[in-house]
Amino acid sequence: MSANDDEMPDPIEGYVHGMLKELGEDPGRDGLLKTPSRVAKAMRFFTKGYEQDPAEVLTGALFDVDYDEMVLVRDIDFYSQCEHHMVPFFGRAHVAYIPNGKVVGLSKVPRTVEIFARRLQVQERLTMQIAETIEAVLKPQGVGVVVEAKHLCMMMRGVQKQNSYTVTSSMRGTFESDSKTRSEFMALIRQAKESFA
Repeated sequence: MSANDDEMPDPIEGYVHGMLKELGEDPGRDGLLKTPSRVAKAMRFFTKGYEQDPAEVLTGALFDVDYDEMVLVRDIDFYSQCEHHMVPFFGRAHVAYIPNGKVVGLSKVPRTVEIFARRLQVQERLTMQIAETIEAVLKPQGVGVVVEAKHLCMMMRGVQKQNSYTVTSSMRGTFESDSKTRSEFMALIRQAKESFA
């Protein structure tokens, strides 16, 4: 039930109540009484990216700048949920672009990552969406995105491999066409960092 009696219960609460019963639990026992409400609130938070527009976030912080060297925001922590099993995957994103007359406020790059991560996702799509949105809004000379993540669906179930992580990338513009730009990006990611693990 909702914590506030004046509010309508979140529909997710009913689903969680039913799931607990199907799992053989007693939703009426002391430790589980508020679990449906807590899970509903948590799921709304974990998926709040559906209610946010990353293009709007980026557009609100564009600045004209005479700068045409790489801008890199590295080691952006994120948490997401796999759309196949709805269990977490988490890691770091590295986002770089080469301006074409405009830069974006640095905090907006992690915000963009956060918005896409707070949806049911697969890592490959997450990586592409970040790159596509930055490319569409900033219209830079190029964009590079690398995402490193650990997936609990691989660690807790299935193959149960604890130390593996997945790396995906999306290269646009000069990051795709110019090997020197791509190499510089990858070197900057590795700098002062042994590995994600």
